[in-house]
Amino acid sequence: MSDTYLVTGGAGFIGSHTAKRLLDAGHRVVVADNLLTGDKENVPEGAEFMLIDLAERDEYILLDDVKPKAIIHLAGQSSGEISHENPTNDLAINTRATILMGEWACRQGCDRLIYSSSVSVYGDGAAPGAPMSEDDPPAPRSFYGCGKLASEHYLKVFQSSYGINCTSFRLFNVYGPGQNMRNMKQGMVSIYLSYVLYRDSLLVKGSMDRYRDLVYISDVVDILVGSIGDERSFGGAFNVGTGRKTTVRELVSLILKVAGKPDFPMEQGEGTPGDSFGSVANVSCAKGKLGWEAKVSLEDGLREMVEACR
Repeated sequence: MSDTYLVTGGAGFIGSHTAKRLLDAGHRVVVADNLLTGDKENVPEGAEFMLIDLAERDEYILLDDVKPKAIIHLAGQSSGEISHENPTNDLAINTRATILMGEWACRQGCDRLIYSSSVSVYGDGAAPGAPMSEDDPPAPRSFYGCGKLASEHYLKVFQSSYGINCTSFRLFNVYGPGQNMRNMKQGMVSIYLSYVLYRDSLLVKGSMDRYRDLVYISDVVDILVGSIGDERSFGGAFNVGTGRKTTVRELVSLILKVAGKPDFPMEQGEGTPGDSFGSVANVSCAKGKLGWEAKVSLEDGLREMVEACR
């Protein structure tokens, strides 16, 4: 028997992959998106599409016939750099929309909400170079990270006060086919790959020694979809990464290798506001409590991404 799921941000990168996975499993999927950063062409065939601004309370009436078994809330803008250009807009798109979604879930009687939080809640982490753990005190350095952390706390109140079982997944640097290659302010892998595939030189902002935890899209969808009915995840916040540190220098080298452009010209520029020097996940919580761990290697993931772009 099929169930109904609401995927917000389903016209975006992670949302479209999540919607397709649910459709492939035989479920009814409703996608809600304002197309600010998403593209309607990304919405998988078979999904029902609703054009809606989730930061506007009056628009939720459009969703009242959905009656979802669960909400996978992936909508929002996901660039720390953009959040510094317009902090109040970032607050509306990410945090206000999450509160309104929680209120709508209450009215609908939907008791399951999965939220895409971010590594940005940690800022630079508790100790330089150390893996970031869910037990570390959050210290965001960007307005985007502040909004994500606030949303996590709002959802905890929705759970304790109204019985909505919420789970926050703190996504590290997600990459893969379908990532927006035109957005040059979000997604380290997609930005660098876009330069290499479509431009005359590669611009790297900041130190080549910066590092990230790069996790492939199919691994992320595994934990998002796999946790829907998993009571072990209820009320928790979990890191979603590989636990492996990749420097910008290593990433650039591997991108050039996979793209077949080892001598591609490169230049360096100043870093962006709020950008952390390094982040890598401690993934023991997701592995120990949920039995999840990333499977796809960075090289294999990059090859899939390059092939999809050609």
